[in-house]
Amino acid sequence: MIVLEGADKFKKHDHTVVTIGTFDGVHFGHQKILKKIINQAKADNGISVVVTFWPHPRFVLEGPNSKLKLLTSFEEKAQILEDIGIDVVVKIPFTLEFSKTTSEEFIQNTLIRSLGTSKLVIGYDHHFGKDREGSFDYLKENSERFGFEVEEIPRQDIDHVGVSSTRIRKALMEGDISTTTEYLGRPYHFTGEVIHGEKMGRNLGYPTANIKPTEHYKVLPGDGVYAVKTRLKNRDYYGMLYIGNKPTLSGKRKSIEVNIFDFDEEIYGQQIEIIMLDQLRGDIKFPGLEELKAQLARDKQNALAIINNLPQ
Repeated sequence: MIVLEGADKFKKHDHTVVTIGTFDGVHFGHQKILKKIINQAKADNGISVVVTFWPHPRFVLEGPNSKLKLLTSFEEKAQILEDIGIDVVVKIPFTLEFSKTTSEEFIQNTLIRSLGTSKLVIGYDHHFGKDREGSFDYLKENSERFGFEVEEIPRQDIDHVGVSSTRIRKALMEGDISTTTEYLGRPYHFTGEVIHGEKMGRNLGYPTANIKPTEHYKVLPGDGVYAVKTRLKNRDYYGMLYIGNKPTLSGKRKSIEVNIFDFDEEIYGQQIEIIMLDQLRGDIKFPGLEELKAQLARDKQNALAIINNLPQ
């Protein structure tokens, strides 16, 4: 797969099948559209092209106060698109100036002049251009003038299980890992740097690696304890992750830390990937440390039960 920084770098092809969107998470609904353009491109002996925007338009339009959290970084999204089978990703820098581009300007400059689009496939209720003025009806009415075919994926084909990036973010923030995994079609993950913590886990018999997330804009699971797989230097280990304010220890700051099973190495400063498997429980305040230690022992046993039942 080729990733292009801007549509002007695209080399035109006789049959270019295009879709447009942010595609955060590249969930099952998105994959309906993506597989459609891949199959159409193969049938036409052409190429499949995804036009996407980075940074996410809401980050630019809402400014530093934006509360939006994403499911994927651009690099993660590009990797998923490559795995699915997309030929070319056109990454368009989204700026305040670009946000003023009308739908007609976008169609003429990007879809026609730069990409030479032969067919455009979009999801239902998709809008683009300044003030979201561009719509499927507008495209359909003017398709002959534009010189490309337009197809809309019906709502029932995309939302047959109610999948949306918003619903997935909500499930994740509620700690509902099984729904998140089902809707994404893969386990959710995030990465971070291992940093020094208060070393309280060591005192409890469960030493942890404290994590500073790499992408501050990514969604984190809700507070609680989770069974996870961790990836360090391309090696996989299992463990349990804690996210929360440590109420039993009167903590004041949110902590993200993982207890890696059967592991005893110094890894400060290294990058670690956390792959979510399932939630074990919510965050609980215990009467004292002994009760907390007893629960951590149960958590580990429950985590191991989940891990031992994973498909081989």
